[in-house]
Amino acid sequence: MANTKKIEKSCMATCRSIRTSPRKLNLVAATIRGKGAEQAVAELTFSKRRVAKVALQLLKSAIANAENNHNLNIDKLVVCEAYVGKGLVMKRMHARGRGRGARVLKPFSSMTVVVKERGE
Repeated sequence: MANTKKIEKSCMATCRSIRTSPRKLNLVAATIRGKGAEQAVAELTFSKRRVAKVALQLLKSAIANAENNHNLNIDKLVVCEAYVGKGLVMKRMHARGRGRGARVLKPFSSMTVVVKERGE
């Protein structure tokens, strides 16, 4: 008896150097993880978070990649993975009293969205 597996195609999009902390971006990624593509787009469109615009652009890019490069049906797409990674951190100084200085950290992060076609 042959062991047959249906190969599921997936497609991804990556965005690097997003000017926000990974912790804040991961909250946005968690809202779309496991949802259908249409529902995830609607979720990000009406989100109040500033980084949701970048995440929406990234999700639309992943959907376009799936449609144009892999000929997947966009009505059946699901966000199977959405993960965030750390990027570089710019270190800046902020003047304080008595001639001292305080460190200001300006973090960057990267985000990857993977979409795949929902099985029948």
